[in-house]
Amino acid sequence: MNSLNDIWEEILKQLKQEITPTAINTWFSDCTPVALDNCTLVIHTTSDFKRSIILSRFSEKIKAILTDIFSCDFDLNILVGDEGYETREVDDSPIPGIEWYTFDRFIVGNSNKFAHAAAKAVVANPGNPQYNPLLIYGNSGLGKTHLLLAIGQAIHQNDPSRTMAYIKGDDFTNQLVNSLQQQSTDKFREKFRNLDLLLVDDIQFIAGKERTQEEFFHTFNNIYESGGQIVITSDRPPMEMTLLDDRLRTRFEGGLMADIQPPDLETRMAITKNKAAQFGLVLSDDAVAYIAENITANVRQIEGVVKKLTAYKEILNDVITIDSVKRAIEEVIKTGTYIPKPEIIIREAARYYGLDEKDIRGQNRAKNTAIARQVSMYLMRTLTNLSLKDIGAEFEDRNHSTVLTSIRKIEDMMSSDPEMAGTIRDITSNIVNSV
Repeated sequence: MNSLNDIWEEILKQLKQEITPTAINTWFSDCTPVALDNCTLVIHTTSDFKRSIILSRFSEKIKAILTDIFSCDFDLNILVGDEGYETREVDDSPIPGIEWYTFDRFIVGNSNKFAHAAAKAVVANPGNPQYNPLLIYGNSGLGKTHLLLAIGQAIHQNDPSRTMAYIKGDDFTNQLVNSLQQQSTDKFREKFRNLDLLLVDDIQFIAGKERTQEEFFHTFNNIYESGGQIVITSDRPPMEMTLLDDRLRTRFEGGLMADIQPPDLETRMAITKNKAAQFGLVLSDDAVAYIAENITANVRQIEGVVKKLTAYKEILNDVITIDSVKRAIEEVIKTGTYIPKPEIIIREAARYYGLDEKDIRGQNRAKNTAIARQVSMYLMRTLTNLSLKDIGAEFEDRNHSTVLTSIRKIEDMMSSDPEMAGTIRDITSNIVNSV
């Protein structure tokens, strides 16, 4: 996404997956984007009433979408009528929102102290072959992106003249595809190959994409050979990325790999207190302990609970009790086994195979698309409670016998083809980590 209009279109696209077309038309048809300014999206609408509705009903969804796009917290500012907007002083950081991600805000414990120390070592001596590249891996929500951006923040502060870029693995693919379509690959290569610091989040998404891996291989070599630093994150070590090019696997393993494990109880308590302080919330020791004891594997969920409690206090004027903590935890983690929605499964299959979701749902019979469709059907059968008829309904009402045939085909392929078994594992991991 290269423009404000592109970003707004992406927001509307994702909102359409969650709210009705009538709501979209009623509240957003006359909204226009005005500015994207220092982690604040500014939009314009036509009445105070519409502004109040958007702020009360949809602002959290919009901010969540922006956070997903940019991997940093965003605010929403809505103008009405002739109201103007004066752009604030622009952050001179090369990465939007990076100023929040500092080492001081990262809580260090036994589960992440090696990764933290490795990140600090990169800042002290960027380009040192001992830890170039630095690969930080672990499950979603444990702080990989925080460390990645803290490295960028610190290196920029030490030497603002250093050139750097941050990108997600799937966005690298998308930008490459766009450059190919627009015959602007020279600009794409100039953007990434001459950097002093390249930060790549979720590198696992380039696995299996031949052209992307080829391009990243040459990008990696250019930066490395010119003395630049590469830092990447992943949800798994290179040896578990079954579709990763061997040349890239060798390079990723040739630097320093640091894993982050779920935090222990003491670290979770420290994280909870730290997050509460950031939101100006005072929690009792019992509340802190309850949160830390019940959210064990995802730091992002701890932050979600603290945000919920802050909302209870500020909006409902609630006193924070153990009961309100229990309610916040239930709302954030949705107690019980996670069952992904069909659209999430199709989205992750499309992302993995580099396809459009509409093609997977539709009648496109190209071999790659047909396999992605069959994989999606298999995953819906194994990860959800949907019947064969319900699964068929997600693919333009295909009948149950077609769905069953597709599922059995994938089962047969998995039993005889280790690559397909790896594909299913990879997409399943991406689905679970998308929560």
